[in-house]
Amino acid sequence: PTLRPVLKKEGFLTRDSRVVERKKYGRRKARRSFQFSKR
Repeated sequence: PTLRPVLKKEGFLTRDSRVVERKKYGRRKARRSFQFSKR
């Protein structure tokens, strides 16, 4: 049937390549910093 153009238009055929960012050293997670206190 004529499904493919519809799927393409709706964005069902494009693979979402977003993955979890890796944990860095000196950090609690990928972006999250350790708790910071000025004093």
